[in-house]
Parts: sequence; C-alpha cells; structure tokens
Amino acid sequence: MLSCTELNDSEKEKQTTKEEKNISTRDSSITVANAYSNLFLDTSAVQHYIRENQLSDSIARRLKSFYNTRNYQFAWFSSNGLTEQARGFWNLHDYVTTYDTDSTLKDKKLQKRMDRLIAEDELSVSASDKSYINTELTLTHHFIMYMLNNYEKGYVKRKEMERFVPRKKEDPLALADSLVNKKHKDDKYFEDVNQSYKGLKDQLSRYLAIARNGGWPQVNNIKKPLKQGTSSPDIVMIKKRLAITGDLPGSDTSQVFNDTLAIAVKNFQARHGFNETGIISDSLIKEMNVPVVKRVEQLLMNMDRMRWVASEPNGNLIVVNIPEFVMHVYEGKQKVFDIDVVVGKEGHNTMMFNGDLNQVVFSPYWNVPQSIVAKEILPAIEKNPNYIAKENMEITGNEDGLPVVRQKPGPGNALGKVKFLFPNSFNIYFHDTPAKSLFNKDKRAYSHGCIRLREPEKLANYVLRNQPEWTPEKISEAMNSGDEKYVKVKNPIPVVITYYTAWVDENGRLNFREDIYGHDERLAQKMFI
Repeated sequence: MLSCTELNDSEKEKQTTKEEKNISTRDSSITVANAYSNLFLDTSAVQHYIRENQLSDSIARRLKSFYNTRNYQFAWFSSNGLTEQARGFWNLHDYVTTYDTDSTLKDKKLQKRMDRLIAEDELSVSASDKSYINTELTLTHHFIMYMLNNYEKGYVKRKEMERFVPRKKEDPLALADSLVNKKHKDDKYFEDVNQSYKGLKDQLSRYLAIARNGGWPQVNNIKKPLKQGTSSPDIVMIKKRLAITGDLPGSDTSQVFNDTLAIAVKNFQARHGFNETGIISDSLIKEMNVPVVKRVEQLLMNMDRMRWVASEPNGNLIVVNIPEFVMHVYEGKQKVFDIDVVVGKEGHNTMMFNGDLNQVVFSPYWNVPQSIVAKEILPAIEKNPNYIAKENMEITGNEDGLPVVRQKPGPGNALGKVKFLFPNSFNIYFHDTPAKSLFNKDKRAYSHGCIRLREPEKLANYVLRNQPEWTPEKISEAMNSGDEKYVKVKNPIPVVITYYTAWVDENGRLNFREDIYGHDERLAQKMFI
C-alpha cells in the first residue's frame, strides 16, 4: 500500500507529465538559413520575462511552447523592423481594445511603444536589444491572451495558434495539403469562426487539386486583342485554361470566340480587377499564365492576413483594400455599399493601419506636405514665377528653410470639396479629387498616399446621417461654399486599411489582384522554398 507521501509524489509526476504534453517540442530543424525571421532569442530571455511579469503557469507554458515551436526566433520583428504579422496583429489588437469590453489587453506603455514603431517604415533591430526583446515577448503575451479571451475553446488549437506567425520556409503545396486535409477529433476549426479565412481555405482545396493534376496550360501571347465573333487557334487553349478554374462551363474546344467565352472572359476580368470588356488582351493573358503554384502561394499568404480580421465586428466599419482600389462600408457583417478609390503610387505607398473617422472637413484647404513642396512646388515656381497664384495657393510661412504652402478651397483644390479625417501617424485621410478620370482605370495607384474617393458626397451623407442638422442639401451647400468648415462626427467610425491580393467576395467568387507594393513578393521569399 502507498503512503500519503508516495501518493503525492505520484500525483506530482502525473501532473508534470501532463504539463509537458502541453508544451511543443523545440523544433531544431529551424535554422538561420530557413527561418522566417533572422533574429533569435536566448531561452533565458523567455524565463526572465515569465518571472518579471509573474505569469500564471498556463500562460507561461504557452509562451514557452510558442517559442519552442519557432526554435526561439522572433515572431514580430526581423532585423529591419516589424513583420507583416506584427502589423496585422497590432491592428486587430487596436480594434479590440477600442471597441470591445475586454480590458485585459489594454497596456498604455505597449500602446505608446507600438504607435512609434508602426509609424517607422524601416528600423534596425538587434536581437540583443532589451527593449526589442521586451516588446517581442509582450506582444506574444498579448497574442496568447487575445486568443484565449476571444475564441471559444477548441476553435484555435494551441499548435495551430503557434503557427499563426510563419516559422520557416516551406513547400507551398505541402503547406496547403496540411491545412486542407488536417482533421480534428472535436470537429472544431478556425474557419468556423472566421468566414474570410474559410472562403480562401475552400478555394485552396480547389487550387491544390488543380496543382496536383498538372496545373493549367500556358496561353500564347497574342498579336492583337481577341474579340467576340473572331476565330483563332489560340482560343482553344484559352477555353481550356478558363474551364480549369471554372470561369468557362462545359467542354467547348472550338476556335470560335462565342457568347459563352465572352461571358467567361468577363467573369475572369471581374475576378482579376479588369473592366469587364469581354476582350482578351495581352495583360489578361498574363494573368491567365500565372502558374497555379503562385496562386496557391497567394492564397496561403492572404489566409495568413485574414487571421488578423476581427471575427465579429461591431457596428459600422469602413474597410479599404489597397490592391482592390475599393472602399467597403459595413454595418456589422452586412455590406452597405462600395466606393471606388485611388491609392498611393509606388514610392508613396498607402499604409496598412486602423483609425477612427471622427471629422468631416468641407471645402478644405490643402496643406501641401513639405516633401511635395521640395520635390514639386519649388521646381514649378522656378519654371513659372506665377505658379503659386495660378494654382490658387498661398505661402503662409517658412519651416526648415522651405516655404509653407497651402492651396485655397475652390474648384481646382487637390482635395476637392471634402475630406474625412481619421487621425494616424501617416497623415493619410480620405478626400474628394478634381481628377475624376483616374477612376475609369483598372489599376488606380496614383496618389501621394492619401485615398481619393469617386463618390465623396455619398460617404459624407452616410457618415453624418445621424446628425439631423446635416441634411443632404446642407452637405451639398457646405461642399460648394468655398469656406472651410470642420464637422465633428457624432459616432466615430472605425477605419481599417488593409492589403488583400486574394479574397472571396459576397457572391462566393474568388478574386485575385496585382501585388502593387510588392508585399506578396517579399512575404513569399520568407515563407516558401
């Protein structure tokens, strides 16, 4: 018979064994050569953080397990700054702490630190810098708490959570296979609580099958655009290509550009961000010829981005998807309307971040950024001394050796008749524009970083709809008055600026877009073999 002491020792041993099962084995296959991040932690740093912050045993085990599965590489930093996942998680964190009642994630010190880091395009991060080590571990601590607080048990498995941030370069088809075919005993999956993610995962299954079957044929470049009613040997291959992705129903293999093909081409154009002309151009052939493995990679990268979407958004939400060139306005999960936008051109990228639309400015002045004054205004003045007057501008002072320039309200004002402010570190806002012709283009990256709206008056009416004094007539009058007027929004609306190059729309249709800022290209180099 066991004594009480022996029984207690036995129970302790069982408890220790159970706790060890809840900690992932350290993955020594991850090296500097194949790791997602090029920075690694010392194991003692994790232990020190646990002691300093007096973490509970369950959180401490999860923290250790998280870094074991990464072989102690950083999750949220690489040597040149925050990873894309850090920005994605922080946007989600910001949204949750602002609009949800959970106060456990509020941390003024971390907020201040992240506000500064998010505003930096590029940093120089050292793995031995204690401030970065602390921020890294604090973010992971908050990530673990967020997952535990915001998802019902079972929908985000511990090992799955540890892979929300990529760990090492992997074969994209093998990674896709592991996501598509993994089964859970409790029949609970992350996609059950994230519909955006689910839409892409369903499509990943289709595209993985296409890849396993050899992909799709490459279509020859064409000498001139192909239109309905023409006949060409190239059309046979185009039909085969569109049939594989489901754009073209049936098994027509004739050389004739018939009605069915015209409908299929328009569907393909819509899914890839082209105007629906029904005409096959060189640029459309280029999209058809993107290899299926690249599309699988694109799906995987955007599934990763959709992990950072709030599962149950509350109230109003404005989402701008940069590569789509579209603003979506939501009430809960219901989309109210879309507005076409123009975003920043390459080199003047529109940043990904969250904000709160809290002011509408009618007949605004345009305070010209000093970078534009230096690069564009001063050279223009040298060529034409009357440039300032001609452009309805005025100089209001000097700053760091440069004139301070603003453009007066009026028909030629670069901000048009109204702008919408949501304070942020990047000085980005929504605004009207006199350059309306740009909205007719397929690709609309032309601004200096701010977001231009095709239908600004529509947004103004919506944003101020609960403020009775601002009738449509009053709004129209203020937009055309020529006198700048600030209006505080009674109920500020959260704004999310994001970057999806693949998603499933409300009609269940898979969309792809061009990687206009090269984010996919850089991410793929870190994620895939």
